[in-house]
Amino acid sequence: MFMWLTLCAVVVLLAYLFGSFPTGYLAGKLLKGIDIREVGSGSTGATNVLRTLGKGPGAFVLLIDALKGVLAINLVYALFKIAPVSNLIPIPPTVNIEIWQPYLVTLAGLAALLGHSKSVFLGFTGGKSVATGVGILLAINWQVGLSTLAVFAVVIAISRIVSLSSISGAVAVSIFMIIFHQPLAYIILGLAGGLYIIIRHRSNIERLIAGTEPKIGQKVETQTQQTS
Repeated sequence: MFMWLTLCAVVVLLAYLFGSFPTGYLAGKLLKGIDIREVGSGSTGATNVLRTLGKGPGAFVLLIDALKGVLAINLVYALFKIAPVSNLIPIPPTVNIEIWQPYLVTLAGLAALLGHSKSVFLGFTGGKSVATGVGILLAINWQVGLSTLAVFAVVIAISRIVSLSSISGAVAVSIFMIIFHQPLAYIILGLAGGLYIIIRHRSNIERLIAGTEPKIGQKVETQTQQTS
């Protein structure tokens, strides 16, 4: 049992490291020799990369950050696929795979979200975990993932504000988890992950209330207090 728990802990740690991969930061350094955390909103996420480096780099960072979430979840799936047929990874008789897998997926998903926003490679700074969250949702259940993306798309089409669209998606994900009859563990992931993303947008929420949040195409002034 100890070996199994250790292996699960390693999977969660790897999920955090996947999430921590500093895509936006590396894009800034490689393309313009800048620290993306010192320009725009201070975020390493795709939106700040879009505003700072352009559409191509922004789209690339968005894709890679989403893939980080996909990889984190598929790492768990691989473990539970390999373990039953491998003598190297014995599953204790007390472990019910159907019960364990959703909860390990939830832990790995939350670890990846944390990694993206609190990257060990960037002194525990980073982005706001939206793209990584989308990757996690698509890997767990494509219906939930696409429905959440649809909410994001509708809100951004109307408002032209990325942060408002992200917050709307973060709220909607728990509803879609319930609508599509997902396990309790995934509903918990939707609630906890959505709340975390909303908290990461607290400075954006302040600007939304003040009416100063920039729309797509507008620049945002660098604010040193932001670490998201």
